[in-house]
Amino acid sequence: MNHDRFIRRAVSVVAAAGGAMLGFVLFAPSAFALIVQPVGAGSSVAPATAPATSHYVVQSGMAGWEIALIALAAALFTATVAVFIDRALGSSRKVRVSAA
Repeated sequence: MNHDRFIRRAVSVVAAAGGAMLGFVLFAPSAFALIVQPVGAGSSVAPATAPATSHYVVQSGMAGWEIALIALAAALFTATVAVFIDRALGSSRKVRVSAA
């Protein structure tokens, strides 16, 4: 295996693991949030409850065409970036010509 390819794959694996860890660190605390009672609170104290919050998407939902439009825009953006990356990497490759 080519050393450049090995380095690229290693960097890709480290970047993916770093992104997963970053997502876990950012979103796990809010997912596992608890309301802790103060020390020494007796059974006569009612547990504290968080105020009810609602989000717009939960109340009315999102139309199907909006979801489809967002997915289409994301797919087009990804394809465009992939083409630019392919052209950038393709222009730096050496042309090999073999004599017959």
